[in-house]
Amino acid sequence: MIRNLLFVLVFVIGLSLYAPAASAQGNIKQGPDSSTIRDPDLEKDSFHNLEVARHYFKLKKAYVAAVKRCEEVMAGNPNFARIDEILWIAGESSLRLSENKGKQTDKQKKPEELRDDARTYLSQLVNDHPQSEFRKQAEDELQTLGGVKPKEKP
Repeated sequence: MIRNLLFVLVFVIGLSLYAPAASAQGNIKQGPDSSTIRDPDLEKDSFHNLEVARHYFKLKKAYVAAVKRCEEVMAGNPNFARIDEILWIAGESSLRLSENKGKQTDKQKKPEELRDDARTYLSQLVNDHPQSEFRKQAEDELQTLGGVKPKEKP
């Protein structure tokens, strides 16, 4: 009987010591931030599209195709791990199309529209990804495009 009473007393004391610590952490959100959770299959597909966009951009000078691949990633996976590079390729490709460079032409858009697209992509890169390795290049291009566009409000 004393043994049972002693056990209950130790249990209650232990519980009272644990309870304040547990309740102090009650407001902490459990698990990772949902904006950083990435679907592995979607990431794999996005990485493939990035590689293809790089190929079109660097080797083929096929800027329309590069922009289309980038837009596919932006629409389908806006939290992609390399979205900053996607924005940079889309911006640079749009800018080069506006200057009639490369092996393709965008017959659907005027040069002013392409320059505005370039400014939009590069501004998003600068505004949303301050640690990006492409930020400095984007800022340099934006000086010729009228500067960084203010961040859009949701």
